[in-house]
Amino acid sequence: MNGVTTVKYKEEKNKVNYTWKEFKKQKYLQIMVIPWVIWLIVFSYIPMYGIIIAFKEFQIGNGILGSPWVGFMQFKMFFNNPEFFNIMKNTLGISILKLVIGFPAPIILALLLNELTHAKFKKLVQSVSYLPHFISWVIMAGIITRILSGEGGVINELLMAIGLLQEPITFLGEPQYFWGILVLSDIWKGVGWGSIIYLAAISNVDQGMYEAAAIDGAKRFQRIWHITLPSIAPTIVILLIFSVSGILNAGFDQIYLLQNPLVLDVGEVLDTYVYKVGISQARYSYSTAVGLFKSVVGFILILITNWLAKKVSDQGIF
Repeated sequence: MNGVTTVKYKEEKNKVNYTWKEFKKQKYLQIMVIPWVIWLIVFSYIPMYGIIIAFKEFQIGNGILGSPWVGFMQFKMFFNNPEFFNIMKNTLGISILKLVIGFPAPIILALLLNELTHAKFKKLVQSVSYLPHFISWVIMAGIITRILSGEGGVINELLMAIGLLQEPITFLGEPQYFWGILVLSDIWKGVGWGSIIYLAAISNVDQGMYEAAAIDGAKRFQRIWHITLPSIAPTIVILLIFSVSGILNAGFDQIYLLQNPLVLDVGEVLDTYVYKVGISQARYSYSTAVGLFKSVVGFILILITNWLAKKVSDQGIF
């Protein structure tokens, strides 16, 4: 018995020594990480203390600790709000559309870019597709508004020139077009940047497999389907898990800047609602409760998606 205990003690000691040696070998890398850990604590963890005002009736004069506890009253007010179902419908509808249509877009672009053989043309396409990512939503919203304008907008002019329209349409003022505009503009802005990760994953695929498949007579599409996609499947699964976890993040900047009173019925989402209620009406406890509800749902979704991904493909983030 004592012999077993001694062996376990030696194993533990060797493990600690090995970890310490590895830590010393990477000391400069560990030092480089310290500022980011501090940043994470200061800007991500310390502010979480403010979450408790979701369970209080926050009064500025009394501060967070001095304000009275109200339990789940703020949550009940939100769930009983007549706007609750409409806000949830808009949030989920826009987010699911972005996920279903927008998530595959960078994958398809990366696959197409990978098939391009002309190096200069490939770089040109990549540069053009990346560019919108570096433009803020403030400028993008201005561009989109101008393009879709009913007075001299490019889309209206084009459709009228080819005879598909008799008179101009104010697209951003028509509720039936608003979700489509959000999804397409989101893809326009992010598809190029999103494809970088998939291109990096594709670059790690063993070229020998492509050569062997070509010798066996496999066409381009067959090589993509049977080699490229299975090889980058782990990357796709991990990014899908992150995307599903953020399904209630419909996109504050984009929607807030593009929405107007004419489309508010289909354009009000959780993020814009929290901003308007919290900042404009100074209902800090109520808006914190709504934001906390969104975070909890996102956390549950990431657990479910990760579990499903591990069941289906044996891939997951934890």
